[in-house]
Amino acid sequence: MIPPAAALCFLPTNMGSRGSLLLQAGRVAVRQTRAAAGGPSRLGCLPQGRGCGLVQAGRGASVSQGRAVTGAAVGATEGRKEMKEFEDLPGPSLLKNLYYYFLRGYLLHTHELQLIYKKMYGPLWRSEIGKYKMVNIADPEVLQRLVRQEGKYPMRNKEDVWKAHRDKRKLAYGPFTEEGHQWYQIRSALNKKMLKPSEAASYAGGINEVVTDFMDRLQDMRKASPSGDMVNDLANALYRFAFEGISNIVFETRIGCLDKQIPPETQKFIDSIGYMFKNSVYVTFLPHWTRGILPYWDHYIEGWDNIFDFGKHLIDKKMSEIQSRLDKGEEVEGEYLTYLLSSANLTMGEVYGSVCELLLAGVDTTSNTLCWAMYHLARDPELQQAVYEEVSSAAPMDRIPVAEDIPNMPLLRGVIKETLRLYPVIPTNARIVSEKEVEIGEYRFPKNTLFVLSHYAIARDEENFEDPLKFKPQRWLRDGGMKHHPFSSIPFGYGVRACLGKRIAELEMHLALSRVIRMFELRWDPKGEDIKSIARIVLSPSKPVNLQFLERKTHQE
Repeated sequence: MIPPAAALCFLPTNMGSRGSLLLQAGRVAVRQTRAAAGGPSRLGCLPQGRGCGLVQAGRGASVSQGRAVTGAAVGATEGRKEMKEFEDLPGPSLLKNLYYYFLRGYLLHTHELQLIYKKMYGPLWRSEIGKYKMVNIADPEVLQRLVRQEGKYPMRNKEDVWKAHRDKRKLAYGPFTEEGHQWYQIRSALNKKMLKPSEAASYAGGINEVVTDFMDRLQDMRKASPSGDMVNDLANALYRFAFEGISNIVFETRIGCLDKQIPPETQKFIDSIGYMFKNSVYVTFLPHWTRGILPYWDHYIEGWDNIFDFGKHLIDKKMSEIQSRLDKGEEVEGEYLTYLLSSANLTMGEVYGSVCELLLAGVDTTSNTLCWAMYHLARDPELQQAVYEEVSSAAPMDRIPVAEDIPNMPLLRGVIKETLRLYPVIPTNARIVSEKEVEIGEYRFPKNTLFVLSHYAIARDEENFEDPLKFKPQRWLRDGGMKHHPFSSIPFGYGVRACLGKRIAELEMHLALSRVIRMFELRWDPKGEDIKSIARIVLSPSKPVNLQFLERKTHQE
């Protein structure tokens, strides 16, 4: 799930991340040069190189009122041209944005404007909305050099409206709202028991319990359909599965998302998340003075209050259980929440804030990716059969697949990677380089510039991937013969700000998809229309995905 400030990247006046299919021809030739003594180190590119080199201004550089410093001012080599600044970048006007947004129908397809604007302006363009000025990057080489120089405490963007709720209720910040050294301490504590593959694998038992209940849920949905084999609105069923899965990990308890009748308190929690996100868009962009007049601010706060109330109740319940065992002299065992509560590195307030924020980040990746993957497998019977044979070979039919089986399923893993390439849950991300100036080619940007990383455009560029619009999981196999830039598809981000739950999400998706493919043959209605993606902050199917789930005759689970 993406925090609200990043929704800037989906609005028409920002168009902060959509680009073209072709870059300039020429080989990338990156070379490092040094300016005259006292000048900055520079990573440049040859005139016909692909994209632009990223340059980091030295300590001698300075910025005055946001204007870029000339090359001579930072000790550049003799003859160096004056550096350009943000205003010199090409980019769409407000009228052009409105034209595409309203007249061309890109209201919910702003991610596709990455492709259009990249074709118009190249791999680097500007966009503005209100006080926000954004530099859009749609080239993997430039993206790589940017994120590799972001410092110890990188910033995505300032989640002011999230902080506004925490400040109003006097609550501690979590990993998406905290910044600087305090963010680093919280993130370091949260990383443990999450990021290492061996640690993620320890949750496989609990995940498989949720997968088993999900399989039962699919059976109920099939039986309830007129044909006896149709699962309608698959994305909603997968959303419930993903919510139950992440809740089982962070709360160490089941909350009933897969029950035939969801408990009222759980349903209120789920509804509150949607309520909060819906109103956060209005709260982010409307002037502050409207908060006492329009209802969006109160609805937004109400949504967050319900989220924290639900999370705090379950955390306090677990804390009470731990304390009871300690009082009896019993040994305390547990998983993620128990670890956080026993850690001396987080206050109770930080535990509340961190767990609630982690919940929001743990649902959309799993649910949307699995939905798109099943959609494509249903439309490609030959590929689906190959995945079925691989899964059946790696995990005998007399037992369910476990974490140790996944390395023996390269094609299945390729299906997930290819799905995330074509449908990155977050089609854009953002970075703020707060510690230094940044130069990209002939442009210099001051500290605290907001860079929008256009993942959707990069991953669909034919210079990065052969047949970029085709679903080809084989491209991710070692012998697939299709090479690509390592930063041409990074759906979980990179570096210390990379997705905290990457390993857990991958494990959930692999275990769930392997079980589904082993039990069912997926079929797509041949009369059905193609399903497109829309950008409702996260990239989602444009309409309900309805698939036939035909039970395989050889199934023995």
